[in-house]
Amino acid sequence: MTGDHATSAAHQAETPRERVFGLPVPWTAIPSQGDSPGEVRGYAGRAMSSTAIARSRALLDAALAAAVFAVSLLLLAHDGPLAIRPNSRGLDPFGIVLVGCAAVPFLLRRRFPLLVYTVAAAVSLVLAWFGYPTGLLPGPIAALYLLAANAGWTLRSAAVTAGLLLAYLGASAAGTFPVIGLVHTALPWAAAWFAGERTRLRRQQLAELRQRAVDAEREAEAERRRAVREAERERRLAVAEERARIARDLHDSAGHAISLIAVRAGAARLRQDGDARALEAIEELARQTVSDIDQLVGSLREDDQEPATPPGLASLDTLIAHHRTAGLRVALDVTGPARPLGAAADQAAYRILQQALANSARHGTGDARVELDHTGPDFALTVTNPVHGTPRRANGHGVIGMRERAALVGGTLDATRLEGAYRLHARLPYGGSPS
Repeated sequence: MTGDHATSAAHQAETPRERVFGLPVPWTAIPSQGDSPGEVRGYAGRAMSSTAIARSRALLDAALAAAVFAVSLLLLAHDGPLAIRPNSRGLDPFGIVLVGCAAVPFLLRRRFPLLVYTVAAAVSLVLAWFGYPTGLLPGPIAALYLLAANAGWTLRSAAVTAGLLLAYLGASAAGTFPVIGLVHTALPWAAAWFAGERTRLRRQQLAELRQRAVDAEREAEAERRRAVREAERERRLAVAEERARIARDLHDSAGHAISLIAVRAGAARLRQDGDARALEAIEELARQTVSDIDQLVGSLREDDQEPATPPGLASLDTLIAHHRTAGLRVALDVTGPARPLGAAADQAAYRILQQALANSARHGTGDARVELDHTGPDFALTVTNPVHGTPRRANGHGVIGMRERAALVGGTLDATRLEGAYRLHARLPYGGSPS
């Protein structure tokens, strides 16, 4: 950045300011509506600090004006060094007034640097015109430094032009044109100019560094918030997955057992003389269901507890025996030599078969055919049962849970209604693991 735009950007990078009783105060020191008492006290503290800073700056400006005034008087009183005109006019009340006119504007140097430079240069020119020694007066030199350090490119260029013109007019006032004296006079002006430029560039660099630090802090805060949101999203996703798993387990375990209990209780009710074996089976199923639910609740309550081994196809005979005892005629057809499934796929196959048989007992005619096929690249499970009456929906909670179980291990499941029958077909990979 160069020129007026660079200076404007540097000023914009500083803290925005308001004015209270004519003193510059950062906007962060001004309370707004809705602030708590603690925040208001914080604002008050910052306002007091800003007021102290303003006072110290005012004292510094006054000291600078006094120094310019005192040094200028000393130089005029002793026919200052590098004076352009020899045997110049001595210090008198008129000269003191002129020097005071050049020094007083330094009290406003922060707000009006161009005004300070203009007045100091004009007074220096008037002093030279009236024969005072003006070779090295501090007023114009200090004002030029302040202008180079704070003004834009246009004002700085105008100041250089005015300075050269002032030097020329001052030299011309002597009636001759002493080149060496003029060069010696221009050297302090050039030094003041380059010192002001360096100060301005340094301030601009510091402002850019502060802005970069602010931007980096904002980016870090935004990244932290994104990380918090992502962690919260993952937590909610994990909770949702756990709730879905619990719902599937409860639906498959308790729903299956309750369906069998209902079938057996209905059969026992229809028998006039009662059926002790059916009642015993009902009692056994009820106890098993309570045990399964206790295991599930226990695993939820105790995170460090070693999880119980989930049932798999090794319990297939027991599952089919329960249904046969309840009166469901189950036919089992296994194709090909048995091949071991992964733990997750094995549990998914058992739960799918358990839910399919429960649906057969609840909605079918009492018959079910189970087909297990180990000959393909994937394990295939098919359950077909005759149905009667109004066809049931193929997308109930049970079917949804079975599809979720198949998808979790990389498999698929289709549920279709055929001519007078309901067919469920699942394909599970042998190495299926939870995704």
